[in-house]
Amino acid sequence: MSLIRSTCLLLRSVSSCIHRASHKSPCFPCTFRLYTGDTSKTTTEQSKAQLGKFSGEEKHFKRRLLSVHSRFADVPDNLTFQGQNHIYLEDGQSINRAALAHDEREMVEVFCADWGGDGYKTIQRVRLSPSENKLAATVKKDHHEETRFVLVHLEGIILSQKALLVLDNVLSFEWATDDVLFYSTQETLQSLRVFRLHLRHNAVHTDLVYEEKDPEFFVEVSRSKDQRLVTINCNSKNSSEVWFIDSRAPFSCPTLIQSRQPGLMYHVEHSKDHLFILANTGQGQEYQLLWTPLAFPSIPHWNAMFTPVPGTAIKDMELLQDHSVFTLKDSQCRLQIQILTSKEPYELKTLQIPHWACDLSPERVGSEKGRSFGFLLSSPVHSPVRHLCSLRTGQLSVTEDTQYNSLPECHTTRLQAASQDGTMVPLTLFHMPALPQLSKSPLLLHVYGAYGMDLNMAFSPEKRLLLEDGWALAYCHVRGGGERGLAWHRSGSLLQKQRGVEDLASCIQTLHHLGVSQPVLTAIAARSAGAILTGALCNQNPQLLRAVILQAPFLDVLGTMQDPFLPLTKEERGEWGDPLVSAEHRDNIASYCPCHNIKPQLYPSMLITAYSEDRRVPLSGVLNYVERLKKAIQMYNDGNCAKTHVPAVILDVQPGADHFGPEDFHLSLNENARQLAFLYRELGLDYRKTQRRQKRRTNKHQVP
Repeated sequence: MSLIRSTCLLLRSVSSCIHRASHKSPCFPCTFRLYTGDTSKTTTEQSKAQLGKFSGEEKHFKRRLLSVHSRFADVPDNLTFQGQNHIYLEDGQSINRAALAHDEREMVEVFCADWGGDGYKTIQRVRLSPSENKLAATVKKDHHEETRFVLVHLEGIILSQKALLVLDNVLSFEWATDDVLFYSTQETLQSLRVFRLHLRHNAVHTDLVYEEKDPEFFVEVSRSKDQRLVTINCNSKNSSEVWFIDSRAPFSCPTLIQSRQPGLMYHVEHSKDHLFILANTGQGQEYQLLWTPLAFPSIPHWNAMFTPVPGTAIKDMELLQDHSVFTLKDSQCRLQIQILTSKEPYELKTLQIPHWACDLSPERVGSEKGRSFGFLLSSPVHSPVRHLCSLRTGQLSVTEDTQYNSLPECHTTRLQAASQDGTMVPLTLFHMPALPQLSKSPLLLHVYGAYGMDLNMAFSPEKRLLLEDGWALAYCHVRGGGERGLAWHRSGSLLQKQRGVEDLASCIQTLHHLGVSQPVLTAIAARSAGAILTGALCNQNPQLLRAVILQAPFLDVLGTMQDPFLPLTKEERGEWGDPLVSAEHRDNIASYCPCHNIKPQLYPSMLITAYSEDRRVPLSGVLNYVERLKKAIQMYNDGNCAKTHVPAVILDVQPGADHFGPEDFHLSLNENARQLAFLYRELGLDYRKTQRRQKRRTNKHQVP
């Protein structure tokens, strides 16, 4: 099991643990005073009229996006997993399997998402029982975040029987035995309870095994790689507590590993009656690997095994029999893989991976009895390539044809920007022309900078399209994110949140100083909490940008954190502070909050996508921000005699309550096409000219 990756996914309340073509970033709540009546109606009508002007370009880009997705339809993915006797293929809507023993494998459907009924049609999380006689999955429907748990029997499959059991509001779940399963529930965006499900003689018995009392914590269940332990993981923004249940005694009470302590974060794996613990007990409160006997799990018995060198942060760990495989990032956010033997004397091997690699996704298929480690490497513009690492020799090999990944003209440039306080902030830049030739190239920036989460750097066909059109793509690894470790997050959270805004401004200024694009050709894309830094930058340094794309944006931190009745307000205090208790926290939040610092000036144009029933970022708040922004722009224009560019502020309201955006491929494609049309128009780009350039490049490098 990938320890940090798994826990972070669930802390973000992302139900899916399966990598998909469309990755979604973390998200958190927002609320404002409700604008009603003519104001919101006028805003919506104006936006519809503005969006109508893009209809021709939108259709053009939808055709191109369909084409680029088709080009990469057969790239490797992580939708295959393996049981004891079968291999399974999941395609988002159904699961098919074939026997491992047969040379010619006939795929048989064993699960379909619509078995959940009521319009559920997308698979999120899948777990096989230990002997492979049952399968459990959560499914989701368009425009909703809630998931439904569906359990099916795999022995003597009769498709007409469909679901054996259906439950609502299940978030995470793991099998202890073929008849006992543990699951956590999510209600009003909080996950606080864990239940044990016992299947016996066609009867179902359910009992509560854990209930969290602190609303700042989020609870999920997971299972150790060797399937011995089911763990109950309780996490807040700055503390952890883990309990375990031995699958050999599934009806026993949970055993506490280490009680929660302020500032102590840890994640647990198990092998051969020993716990292997990633905890922030290293230098500077960074993660290191420790071990302890299962019989003595608490912190006084923890023994250090591996501590990364200063400046390198552990991002993930896989425990494979006698080896621990670490994914790390260095000070310039370059990926590293290190392999540690789990027996003394400990031996450490470092793998050399391609310089372009920015995302590593462990394979879900078995790893040849612990002798090798399979994973996918990708970047936003490089499609996934399957690699296999020998744990004994440390040798890395590519296991398939890399024609889809071939991009000889692409440069991956690692840069650093000096922030206002002298801190060096990493930047990753993708570009086709050489660095000195980028002065007239359009530039699209990406930022997040919150909750200790890394920017999503996995492959995106949309980003590949932009790169081939001549764009430069920059990823700003600012403080508040997790790219350089836990200290990097702490230095950009709570009272230090303004540092992330300064980091972002410095990244843009550094790029412009190096001759990468110019302000009139610079745009930025952010979603959810990433909108905080973006919105603050627009208030403080609007001259750096020409266009902004925001999706489900979190824009009123002050209003949110002052409303204790919102479901996630208490949980978020560790990130933003508590303005109801601390005047210092309130003043600090008020100093950068995007919604409360709008002023009459020349802003960049904005396309803001919101979802009508989004409980994390209610539509009323987005309307509030848009109205304030439009009024400030109008005031600036009324008082400015010089004729300048009049920025467009467009609110694109989509139906549904799913903050993460549509699961449906075509709905998602429509949103992406609309955003591309907006970018090209606002930056004054001829989309027909860039398409002709892209066609010449594609023909030049086409694989025969």
